[in-house]
Amino acid sequence: MTDSIKTIGILGGGQLGMMLAQAALKLGHRCVFLEDADGVPAALYGQVFKYNELDDFITASDVFTLEFENTPIKTAKSLASLEHKGSLFPPTNALEIAQDRLAEKVLFNRLNIDTVPFMAVNSLDELQTATNKLGLPLVLKTSRGGYDGKGQFVIKTQSDIATAWEELGDAVTGDGGLTDAPAPLIAEGFIHFSREVSIIAVRSQNGDICYYPLVENHHTNGILSKTIAPAANADHLTEQAQSNISKILSHLDYVGVLTLELFVSDDGLIANEIAPRVHNSGHWTIEGANTSQFENHIRAVLGLPLGDTGIIKPSVMLNVIGKYPDVSELLTHTGVHFHHYHKAERDGRKIGHITVMSDDNDGIVTNITQLLTS
Repeated sequence: MTDSIKTIGILGGGQLGMMLAQAALKLGHRCVFLEDADGVPAALYGQVFKYNELDDFITASDVFTLEFENTPIKTAKSLASLEHKGSLFPPTNALEIAQDRLAEKVLFNRLNIDTVPFMAVNSLDELQTATNKLGLPLVLKTSRGGYDGKGQFVIKTQSDIATAWEELGDAVTGDGGLTDAPAPLIAEGFIHFSREVSIIAVRSQNGDICYYPLVENHHTNGILSKTIAPAANADHLTEQAQSNISKILSHLDYVGVLTLELFVSDDGLIANEIAPRVHNSGHWTIEGANTSQFENHIRAVLGLPLGDTGIIKPSVMLNVIGKYPDVSELLTHTGVHFHHYHKAERDGRKIGHITVMSDDNDGIVTNITQLLTS
């Protein structure tokens, strides 16, 4: 691919698409978007096509990528098969696995990546069997369609089993749940872990891999609220994390940014899930790394050399959820970078993020956290 201006067709028009477009513009390229929703953040940075305008979206694009893994597989495969266009990155096999929690766990096991114990569940009887084998508490999840804590039920006692099945069981037949496609549920055993971490890596079209440092993640009500980069006291975990994500990238012949979410247990790292895209836990890289995850994804998609993933300065990323803070107050703090997603306020909705890069990260983060919750 030459260095001429390219137009990247992005499936999705949310804040991730917006930040990908910002990175593309920095490199001299353009983006267009495929998105049915109106008033999306990415509309500020390029033309948005509806799904009934797919042919026009294809005509406007030189190569394709996506901002969210729950992209319709049929659409993704049709774009990937276009001989007169650049391919779709990441590959569709990565999407199919990331859209299915059960397939994801099976892949981890095949690659000798440690996971929690799990079982497929297709009936109430099988759920009872799973609770007997895995023990309580356990987490029952839809295998498709869940994110940010959705599509899950924690079973703590035997009396919770029927309630859990009533809430999630329709997903097995396709009569309810988060998708219309029938799919087994997945029961996952509980493990004791000290913290949640993630690693982001990027793989180029010629197979080069660059890793961002392991980061520590904190969640509130199932939604990421804070990321600390780099994770403290994690040097002994880095090799295992890089090995795990490298296996996945190579197995899938992946191109672009991939995220692997992990639990830290007494025995090492336990893989939770992958996200075949730029990730919320990597937003700090915009200011905090030599090359952001967004720019490196664009580089990979366009066949450009990957950028250095080293840290400029330790950072803390805070999600703005539901309500915007007083920006005037926020910006009185040194080393604070605010990103507004141009989305309406709504409970539980990610509408922005803040990256703190200061000599007093802990103190400033405490003050900003109070500001966000006031």
